[in-house]
Amino acid sequence: MSVLLLTHRACLAHDPGPYHPECPDRLRAVLAALDAEEFADLVRDEAPRATREQLMLIHPARHIDAILGITPEPDERVALDADTLMSPGSAEAALRAAGAGVAAVDAVLAGGIRRAFCAVRPPGHHCEPSQPMGFCLFSNAAIAARHAQVAHGVARVAVVDFDVHHGNGTQACFEADPSLLYISSHQWPLYPGTGAVSETGVGNIVNGTLPGGANGAAFRALWERDLLPALDAFAPGLVIVSAGFDAHARDPLAQLRVLEEDFAWLTTEICVIAERHCQGHVVSLLEGGYDLDALATSAAAHVRALRDA
Repeated sequence: MSVLLLTHRACLAHDPGPYHPECPDRLRAVLAALDAEEFADLVRDEAPRATREQLMLIHPARHIDAILGITPEPDERVALDADTLMSPGSAEAALRAAGAGVAAVDAVLAGGIRRAFCAVRPPGHHCEPSQPMGFCLFSNAAIAARHAQVAHGVARVAVVDFDVHHGNGTQACFEADPSLLYISSHQWPLYPGTGAVSETGVGNIVNGTLPGGANGAAFRALWERDLLPALDAFAPGLVIVSAGFDAHARDPLAQLRVLEEDFAWLTTEICVIAERHCQGHVVSLLEGGYDLDALATSAAAHVRALRDA
């Protein structure tokens, strides 16, 4: 089964600066891995810009205006916080990253393509409705979820997040709306300090925590015991994945010991549930992952599982 791959060269022009972990080489590594012969059957397309109306499904006008109004000079960077910086190409990259999720939703719900992977940056799951943070400028997965509801009439949308860091932004966007489900596994304690198991929203937030040093077996056990059953019980009309690969054993920003085969296993399990409830419709968006080799091989394993599950 073909998988749609959405990306855009503008996502390489977002440059937070030398030594910043969320660097353009991350996307280059992913795209190089997906250029291998085994992925020749991917359907490839350019990510469009998200429209203002699509961004406003999640973000108030003042947030959108603030981000798009920042126009650094060449070689200049504007710091929004200690970790989140904008370069001259950042606003365009952020529009393409958000637009990729929207276009992926349109493609899988139109029929023909059942699954899509958005190889884009900057990531999105730390961005709250009115607050960029954690390398994130717009809440890409949350925008895609709302678009599925507004444009396609999907009653219930789930976002599944296996990034090593808790997606505080997605949680903040969803926590008051029972038609949206957010499920996250993440290292605890770790940045951004949210994601306790006790944070449940209106019964639509499911957080699963792992201590530093936890391996793939612990990762799988958490998903089998607590998180996948919650996704199944929700019976989503669409599944969106926040696909961060920084739980990998080689990642420099965290201490979990997950491997490529664990990401592939979870991707397959998500697809099985999507087959049961929503014709296999899964949209995945790249989030974290900061060891370039581990990111490349993990993203390839993820896309392989999206295709073959």
